Amino acid sequence: MSTHALTLDAAAQDLLFREARTANAFTDEPVTDAQLRAVYDLVKYGPTAFNQSPLRVVLVRTPEARQRLVAHMDEGNRAKTAAAPLVAILAADNEFHAELPSLLPHFPQAADLFFAERPVREQSALLNAALQAAYFIVGVRAAGLAAGPMTGLDFAGVQKEFLDEDHTPLMVVNIGRPGENAWYPRSPRLDYDQVVTTV
Repeated sequence: MSTHALTLDAAAQDLLFREARTANAFTDEPVTDAQLRAVYDLVKYGPTAFNQSPLRVVLVRTPEARQRLVAHMDEGNRAKTAAAPLVAILAADNEFHAELPSLLPHFPQAADLFFAERPVREQSALLNAALQAAYFIVGVRAAGLAAGPMTGLDFAGVQKEFLDEDHTPLMVVNIGRPGENAWYPRSPRLDYDQVVTTV
């Protein structure tokens, strides 16, 4: 496996991908708002369709809110979610189109032309917020932090507790410095030839 074909230096490649894992344990070092702002200010430039920005992030900081969230996590995710320095709920805003005129100033009519129907908006919000969620996880790694994204949760319960009918939860992400025994062994990945075909 050669890193020479990539412009990004090998240490950054390792930080973002090769050495990064889904963290299951964290130190008690706090994660600051300044760190999260820096993460967002980097990853907001990731590409999406029509430059839409449907991702919404709810930072769960208070003990009371954390307790409410933990109650909606699957059993295997409760302890680590209760103990993580910071937890974020990532959601898709199904009414993202209201911002399109300012995000796409050269084509302000796109909101009405393509996203007038709610089912179309929901599909687009889901795809593009998922893209932004992936950028967010890589951004957390770029900050020298570890991310523990989870989809083992009661989505309807999280939506009712923290969001509304216009926001669809995608995942919950624990964030912090990796602690003792934070990683499971690296699982295999598919090889290039198993994934890529040429026509």
